[in-house]
Amino acid sequence: MTGSEHSNARMLAGECYCRAVRYEVADAFSYALNCHCSNCRRTTGSAFKPFAGIEHSKLRIVRGKDQRMIFGDDTTHDAHCARCGSLLYSRVRQGKWAHVAMGTLVDAPTIRPTAHIFVGSKAPWHEITDNLPQYRGQVADG
Repeated sequence: MTGSEHSNARMLAGECYCRAVRYEVADAFSYALNCHCSNCRRTTGSAFKPFAGIEHSKLRIVRGKDQRMIFGDDTTHDAHCARCGSLLYSRVRQGKWAHVAMGTLVDAPTIRPTAHIFVGSKAPWHEITDNLPQYRGQVADG
């Protein structure tokens, strides 16, 4: 990859609440979804987690790599800030992809969530009021 090929995608900054951990990620996300599963709700403390998926190699920790708290193993895990607890990203799909928690992005990405997933286990007190498609499980599950 030449320097000009790498610079085609604008780089976005992201960070945790206390700013101990900072990352850069290419604005070249392949998909973005709102996940309503109970794990995403618990890790974010919210009704759902908006996330954007990208190849893990396009995400780079630029500050506080040693300040991350990893839940899982080297291949698949959730990465939180060890100081403030913010969920930064999840490493998924045999470790090849990262699901970046969109709320941690400092810069606005060009992508927007296109669907709600795992609405079969969404918080009973939350009402989805947009017109995005809703899937009981994964997108392929319908």
